[in-house]
Amino acid sequence: MKISVLTALLILISGCSEEQQNRISRFGVSWLEGDYKVTFYEGSHKKEWKVLGSKVTSDAQKGYYYFWTTIDGKKKYVQVPIERTVIEEI
Repeated sequence: MKISVLTALLILISGCSEEQQNRISRFGVSWLEGDYKVTFYEGSHKKEWKVLGSKVTSDAQKGYYYFWTTIDGKKKYVQVPIERTVIEEI
């Protein structure tokens, strides 16, 4: 049964366009949209960011959270490892 489901899935995906395959692969990426405090810990080092009215995206396969935040009035792109990061809704 598992083999037939896997075979059917492979046939289905191979018949998809590249854009359709990209959409399918993005199902593994998830995000939180809203206002969050993101805290990164490395030993005794702690770094915090506020993500306001935006989203925090995670990609478990790559092991990172990604988000945009404003630092000193400028938008900055931040990438932090999932295993050392805490996200809290504010």
